[in-house]
Amino acid sequence: MTDHPHIAVFHRTLAAFSAGDMDALAEVFHPEVVWHVGGRNQLAGDYRGREDTFALFGREFQLTGGTYRPQLHDVLADDDHAVALLHAKASREGKELDLDYALVLHMRDGRITEGWVLPTDSSAYDDFWS
Repeated sequence: MTDHPHIAVFHRTLAAFSAGDMDALAEVFHPEVVWHVGGRNQLAGDYRGREDTFALFGREFQLTGGTYRPQLHDVLADDDHAVALLHAKASREGKELDLDYALVLHMRDGRITEGWVLPTDSSAYDDFWS
């Protein structure tokens, strides 16, 4: 069985994100993407459009001094979605982030149109980013 094409899109997305390659990210994020970060912390909210979403990503790197590192466990996909299971580690202001999370992505024409960040421990996630 061959992998769904959205799995390859996610792998390109993660590689570009990890490298801070905004040009490569622009190829896989729809210009009108909507990105949702839940919780009660300084990053929580809905980000509309590629510019706002990429500013969020830059802020994650800035706040962690570049230590934010997602590690892929698995990715599943169909014609409309990709779900990535990840583990994140980061340091900031004497705090350590070390938790699993999922990204649920809507996909259209090989691009991410909407995404939700879903940490397994929302209290630890909020504490780290607060």
